[in-house]
Amino acid sequence: MKIRVKFSKYGPLRFIGHLDVMRFFQKAIRRAGIDVVYTNGFSPHQVMSFAAPLGVGLCSLGEYMDVEIASHQGMEDLKNRLQKECPYGIDILNVCLLPEKAGNAMASVAAATYAVAFKDPEKSFSPYEAYVQKLLSQDEILVTKETKRSTAQVNIRPGIYECSIQDGALVFLVDASSAGNIRPEFVTDAFLALAGISVEKIELQTVRMETWMNAGTETERRLVPLDAIGE
Repeated sequence: MKIRVKFSKYGPLRFIGHLDVMRFFQKAIRRAGIDVVYTNGFSPHQVMSFAAPLGVGLCSLGEYMDVEIASHQGMEDLKNRLQKECPYGIDILNVCLLPEKAGNAMASVAAATYAVAFKDPEKSFSPYEAYVQKLLSQDEILVTKETKRSTAQVNIRPGIYECSIQDGALVFLVDASSAGNIRPEFVTDAFLALAGISVEKIELQTVRMETWMNAGTETERRLVPLDAIGE
């Protein structure tokens, strides 16, 4: 059976990379005494997968991982035992049991919501609200994407689904699927350039608010959180 764990990542731990997060959870699961399933072979490892690796330096309120287990005493028990092993900077928000035919976390990702705010509480994106519509009215927003072998100019505008200013932060919903993944800094940089805002990146904090899956169709998208299909 497979469970899906939703967790947050914040504070100093936002500076640790994805591989370190994976290693942490492998150790936390062992310490928590969770009956996790291991692969076969000479080098067995826990059967787990993550939804979408988070960039170093970003906080998140909507990270997900799938873990295969052999037995359990309830989702609340799993949540409490795992939370007990977590340091400041990682909180277990939810644990749910997945249906048998559920796709894995990474393949299920369709979109993500990000919020970008000034670290200085005296500064806000609110005075630049008029530029949100200007951003959305553009037919093209070209960015340079790098691959292992080359670079390419890509139009990210079709993958920006929503954008607004909320409580002084720039909030946007973008394509986060494996085929069209849009990095949050692409949208942030495009908005800053359009609004004529000169700011060092260290002055901003980006938070992934939620990771979404598509419970609808390609033409009629219905986004729900990745743990919406669990019990």
